[in-house]
Amino acid sequence: MTEQTLTQPGAEPQPETGPQPQPGAEPETGPQPQPEAQTQPEAAAPVQVQAPDAVPAKPKKSRRPLLLGIARWTAAVLVLGGVGTGTAMGITAMERSEVPGLSTESDGRWEYPRLALPALPADALRPFTEGNDGEVHHADLRQLLLPAPKGATVDPKLKGGWVGLDTYLAHFHADDRDAVKEALAESAPRHVAARGWTTPDGTSTRVYLMRFTSVAFAEAFKDDVLDTGTRGSRLPDGVDGETLDSSLKDARLPFLSLYSFDERKPYGPEQTRWAYIQAGDTLGLVVQSRKGAALTVPFQQTVVLQAQLLS
Repeated sequence: MTEQTLTQPGAEPQPETGPQPQPGAEPETGPQPQPEAQTQPEAAAPVQVQAPDAVPAKPKKSRRPLLLGIARWTAAVLVLGGVGTGTAMGITAMERSEVPGLSTESDGRWEYPRLALPALPADALRPFTEGNDGEVHHADLRQLLLPAPKGATVDPKLKGGWVGLDTYLAHFHADDRDAVKEALAESAPRHVAARGWTTPDGTSTRVYLMRFTSVAFAEAFKDDVLDTGTRGSRLPDGVDGETLDSSLKDARLPFLSLYSFDERKPYGPEQTRWAYIQAGDTLGLVVQSRKGAALTVPFQQTVVLQAQLLS
């Protein structure tokens, strides 16, 4: 504790003395000063007590090192975050086979363009929405055809436009064409659209969409003419027998009916697979043939994608 600084009091004053009487002189009469019992010292100057210095608070730690540390860590995090984000964006933009450690063999699927349903005329409804009791496809049937996958060569005779009934009938076995043609004359189909292509692995694909005047006509043609529910149905040209294909039994296609077939062994130099898709007033047909054997994965993929465009 800081010492107090005190001002010292002055020396004690002596009583004043008058002139000494001369010997023999009479003392002057008058009041004599009464001796004070105790002479008071001169008034001392006020004691100036210096206020004690305030106990110094603990010096505050400078925040500068802390702030500098925070700044450094923030910068480091931002840099690392930027690197991480850039890496993630790079990975998402890469094909799976290009990502180190994630390279996998192709599962056989084809690369199709991005699919989208076409716009509808004003006030028109999708086929399986409330209010469209007739399950009518109001979209242009050609725009509902599945596009060719990447790398495929498009069939110049089946480029995605309208085709005649004879083109559709060419799919069937020669012995069945007359019966199918007669049934179509009674069913009054409205339009037939088709697209075909061949992929680099030699798989030939043909897709047909036929729209009828009502759901009843479409179902009758499917059940009575194509005989899709039993073996011995109308066969594609060059096919002598078929087996039911169960590879698509778990496909989730609400509102649609799907019937899939394989060519029965022994078959010739190539194998054929085909499927019918009944979607409201429209009947789809997907056919694939390939030398040796028609592959399962691209066939499933093509059928399901075409069915989704019709739903």
